[in-house]
Amino acid sequence: MKEMSDIILNLLSEDVDLEVKKAAGKDGRGAIPKEFYKTYSAMANTEGGVVLLGISEKKEHKFQITGISDTRKVIKSLWDTLNNPDSVNVNILNEKDVRVLSEKGLNIIQLSIPRASRHQKPVYLGKNPLTGTYRRNYEGDYRCTEESVRRMLAEQVEDARDSRLLEGFDFGDIHMETFHSYRNAFRSTRPDHPWVDFNDTEFMRNIGGWTRDRQTGNEGLTLAGLLMFGKLRSILDAVSNYIVDYRQLDHGSESENKRWLDRITTDGSWSGNLYDFYRLSINRLAQDLKVPFKLKGDQRVDDTPIHEALREALVNALIHADYSGRLSVLIIKRPELFGFRNPGNMRIPIEEAISGGNSDCRNRNLQKMFQLIGLGEQAGSGLPKVYINWKKQHFRPPELWERIDPDQTLLRLRLSSLIPDEALQSLNERFGDDFARMTETERLALITVEIEGSVTHTRLKQMSSEHPRDITSILRHLVDNGFLESSGTGRATVYYFKGDVPKRIMSESGDEELLGSIPHKGSSIPHKDSSIPHKDSSIPHKGSSIPQKDISDKIWTELWEMAALVRKQKRSPRKELIEKIKDLCAICFLNTDALSKLLGRNPKTLKENYLYQMGDVLEMQFPNNPKHPRQAYRTREKK
Repeated sequence: MKEMSDIILNLLSEDVDLEVKKAAGKDGRGAIPKEFYKTYSAMANTEGGVVLLGISEKKEHKFQITGISDTRKVIKSLWDTLNNPDSVNVNILNEKDVRVLSEKGLNIIQLSIPRASRHQKPVYLGKNPLTGTYRRNYEGDYRCTEESVRRMLAEQVEDARDSRLLEGFDFGDIHMETFHSYRNAFRSTRPDHPWVDFNDTEFMRNIGGWTRDRQTGNEGLTLAGLLMFGKLRSILDAVSNYIVDYRQLDHGSESENKRWLDRITTDGSWSGNLYDFYRLSINRLAQDLKVPFKLKGDQRVDDTPIHEALREALVNALIHADYSGRLSVLIIKRPELFGFRNPGNMRIPIEEAISGGNSDCRNRNLQKMFQLIGLGEQAGSGLPKVYINWKKQHFRPPELWERIDPDQTLLRLRLSSLIPDEALQSLNERFGDDFARMTETERLALITVEIEGSVTHTRLKQMSSEHPRDITSILRHLVDNGFLESSGTGRATVYYFKGDVPKRIMSESGDEELLGSIPHKGSSIPHKDSSIPHKDSSIPHKGSSIPQKDISDKIWTELWEMAALVRKQKRSPRKELIEKIKDLCAICFLNTDALSKLLGRNPKTLKENYLYQMGDVLEMQFPNNPKHPRQAYRTREKK
């Protein structure tokens, strides 16, 4: 038997989802709590986890061992219920998942619940999956919506979601220009392949876009064929929620006034199918990259690691998307990052997808179509390619995560070094010599918070070789010593700088998360209504974000009203604008983005023609580093 101190130490790593239950029962000798089975369903349908029976949690991370007197009775009751199809539809535990641990005569029962496979989900209670299926989020166990359950049921039986025959769809629904462009690309890639000389129907059949039902004799397009080459109206007739969306933004565009530098979406101005969306998007993703890049026809020559990573990420999003979901495929390009979102969660655990060698593609025919023209790696190697190529450039490791209800998978690729000089300088200013004395992993945690707004156990594990238990200890040490604060428990624990509480969910769709804009205290979260009174109805309040995290809603409202007259004027006398800047900066330190928004002026013009020339009346927040990324200005006090 292990000592209890070791048990708790090993299990309290935030690498697992942990729940403790007293489980004393009416007689005090132990019993399975009724709510345990909801937790069993929820953990199985999410990421798995560990439940400890015989321990109560008094305060956060403070536990009291109460013990289970009759462990044999409790374990027998567990097996009886899990193997009763009237109570639970499937038992995914085996004997090694149930252990009795002891210290000083007190026994606890450890139940290790694995993540259910796609073929086992949904794991549900009772006989009706629509009412008995649970999942876990940050707050605990919750009953799944019917939509989520039906999607699990479909994933359970359909190995390839895009192979089904679409009754009534034929070549009249195909955008033939797109299809012939694909055939040309195939011919260029595989000039000696026997399919080159097939007619359109036979070619489409062989690549997975056309099929025949051997029972009925009916034949026609598969979902893959329609998605890859179809006309937009025809695609929407088959998949009503279909949207693909590419957005290119400049810095700061996550605010309420989004400025799209470029956008491609299903607006009817182009074919709308996946092959054309890929071709249009990949060229835009690769534009302006400061690396060599050439094209020979539609094919890449002398790929750089960045181009290869972007291609793999884009193809990966398209072939793994659940096109029955209610979210769009979304591709984001910003100067500092690329973002990729596809509807639908991953079919295998994230760790397996990153390590490679195992693949369970949702749309296998689409995957095949891209591979036939040299796009996309072999099964199980696409995501590892992204990670390897990003590492070759010494960029920060990719961020891959899932969200549920609505189900989605998100990938973010930052164009910033693992440890940028600006972040080091900022942290040295914030923490002084304490930062220099920290361990490498402690510094890495703080650098991640500085760059990304927060850090989690999972994110730090992606960048460090430390053991998960040691990562937990390191993060708690930073909290105990006042360098970080935290909120949440288990996998949901988030660490951040004091006062900068990150908001975990920006919107239902996760668009803002993909942009990399994590709001802090002083920023605002969308709400449908607000009780804040405003003289100017255009004041951004709870429904939009404030461009400087240390400004409260109240101060921002005051500043907004002060600048109203200048903001409404397209041109103002230089003297008037200077006076207004002085008035605004007399309230608090303001950065260029905040002043630009308040005054309605271009930030570059404002900085070069005004702020840089007002050194006699404005003081810098970081006077020793004029180009500090968080530089702000305040009106000097009159002597």
